[in-house]
Amino acid sequence: MKLERPAPRRALEIGLSLGLVLILVLWAAVLFWTEEDREATAARKRMFAVAEVTDILEDTAEVQDWTEGRRIGQQELEIEVLTGPWKGAVLETPNYLTIYTNVDARVGTRIIVRLDADEQGQPYVLSIPNYNRVPMLLGLMAVFAGLLVLIGRRKGVMALIGLVYTLACLWFILVPMILRGADPVLVTVVIVALTTAASLLLLTGLSRKTLCATLGCVGGVAAAGLFAAAAGTVSPINGFNLPEAEELVLRAADQGLQISGLFVSGILVASLGAVVDVAMSIASACWELRQVDPKLPRTALFRSGMNIGRDAMGTMANTLILAFAGSSLNTLLLCQVYDYPLIQIFNADAIAVEMIRGVAGSIGILLTVPLVALLSARLMSPRK
Repeated sequence: MKLERPAPRRALEIGLSLGLVLILVLWAAVLFWTEEDREATAARKRMFAVAEVTDILEDTAEVQDWTEGRRIGQQELEIEVLTGPWKGAVLETPNYLTIYTNVDARVGTRIIVRLDADEQGQPYVLSIPNYNRVPMLLGLMAVFAGLLVLIGRRKGVMALIGLVYTLACLWFILVPMILRGADPVLVTVVIVALTTAASLLLLTGLSRKTLCATLGCVGGVAAAGLFAAAAGTVSPINGFNLPEAEELVLRAADQGLQISGLFVSGILVASLGAVVDVAMSIASACWELRQVDPKLPRTALFRSGMNIGRDAMGTMANTLILAFAGSSLNTLLLCQVYDYPLIQIFNADAIAVEMIRGVAGSIGILLTVPLVALLSARLMSPRK
């Protein structure tokens, strides 16, 4: 019979978890908001607002044979600005519909408009970049959070807090520190360790299971990063081979940004989710086996952890490879369209980067299995 954890100890675990989260979140806020004043970039100077289409004054757009149902042409819209300093203003603006920039408006459609002011201070519309997708995205996240809490209950709530905490660390700590000139790989390793420890601590509390999963996850992610770094050195491939490198050089190089390390840093972050899943699955299964049979020998516990890991590694590695392949699907289609020879495909930067990402993450998963199984066998040994 499994004994319940004493209430004072459980309260201590929750207090430590929330305290760790609070301290790191405050650190992130201080780091983000006390940075030196930056010059206002062109993007920061732009004024965007949500607007609603109140009338279609003219519509000459038509469906073409080659557009798969998308209308091409021009609309003349009457809109009402709903947010920002010009809230309530009613403006008229043209809306150009192309195959790529296609905000096909109807009466009542909520859109995003870019505004500016004339010499008299009156607003006018510069462009209509997109639909207002915020309500849909918030609704989608609300459904996800609701299902997570409904099915997972208390652990679902803790998992949701851990997810929000991880995203906050990435946006408020990792990105600002990399932009300030910190080493991307070193900072990412630290963030991976902190977010993994905090998330698992919130989910499972203070236990040897949490310790095994955390150490195994950090080791697996580090293995993925080392393999990616080695492959990048031999290739050679680094952050300058990424498609965003040119813009980063132009916009952020003067702030000390180290672009070459962004390739490995991105692989560390991308492989974290799959690695922590495998690590927690093995550690949790080994912990349950130990609870059922406290006298289970170390060798048997290690063998059980390996068997469980073998079942998980195939599906998780396949998932990671397919995720990276899906992100480069358009590139694969272009390779088929232009009928590139294989020697050109495999040596192209885009393909090589995606292949290294997928294989490096999969290697991290594979090495996580024996590492977590070994840690579980050692730290969950039978009581004397």
